[in-house]
Amino acid sequence: MFRSFFKSKRWSLWAYGGGLTLLTSLFIQVELTVQYNEWNRTFYNLVQKASEHKISEFWDQMFLFARIAFPYVLIATLTGYFTRLYAFKWREAMTFSYVTCWQQVENEVEGASQRIQEDIYRFAKIVESMGLQVVRAIMTLIAFLPILWGLSSGVEIEYIKDIPGSLVWLALLVSLGGLLISWFVGIKLPGLEYNNQKVEAAFRKELVYAEDDKVNFGKTDTLKELFIGLKYNYFRLFLHYGYFDVWLYSFQQLMVIVPYLIMGPGLFTGLITLGVMMQVANAFSEVRESFSIFIANWTTITELRSIHKRLREFEANINY
Repeated sequence: MFRSFFKSKRWSLWAYGGGLTLLTSLFIQVELTVQYNEWNRTFYNLVQKASEHKISEFWDQMFLFARIAFPYVLIATLTGYFTRLYAFKWREAMTFSYVTCWQQVENEVEGASQRIQEDIYRFAKIVESMGLQVVRAIMTLIAFLPILWGLSSGVEIEYIKDIPGSLVWLALLVSLGGLLISWFVGIKLPGLEYNNQKVEAAFRKELVYAEDDKVNFGKTDTLKELFIGLKYNYFRLFLHYGYFDVWLYSFQQLMVIVPYLIMGPGLFTGLITLGVMMQVANAFSEVRESFSIFIANWTTITELRSIHKRLREFEANINY
């Protein structure tokens, strides 16, 4: 899965040169995010005491926002385009590496067409996307942890205010707690995803055979029987994703108000300004989302684990 792309001289330029390009793009995006965080503080402080400022200062802040936002949009768009190219090149490397080994296997390998045509693409796309998100999360933590640590001095709540870097520890605590709960709530999802692909493969295989031989394959009773198994597995999958979504959306909504609950008392006592509270909200969100990267992508990770399992089995069958 990785060797065909990252250990091949043919693909080394794409694998490492392309990877470096993506990392550079992520670094620039994180730097712009830091600038936006500082802009939050300045702008909302200005709004809080608007009568003490000139309208020209307001427009200066609008122009500053544009200088941050527009480059971010451009870089993010180009990164998205290049990311898709990168994933496709990885797919191409894996595909023909697998095909070479598969062609030398005399025995029939169950689901070979699906593994080569579909699973390879999905694996490359998800791993590349998740990899970039993890790297971005690490860069964001490096950039925002010092900011959030410093902003912790504005916490007014008893017990919490005496803890150095309390906002950082709070973000870490809720993220780890959320990850642990997500693990237990979604523990059955990988197995269900794996079973789902097996019944999908059986249904697809019958249809493919029927294209060449409708006499012996593709009969209505057979297709109905296969589809019943497909329907049963999907309904179980939907049920388990349903209660996982209840937990996920509840967690995400709760995290929106946490920084306001923590910083609100300081705003009313005059310890902090509106600008500081908005900066904390933004910084806390960035740090918490970085800590919670696996919670936010739990369904994608579940799909990836299922695909990885199938590809490992395929590699074993073709002695890759």
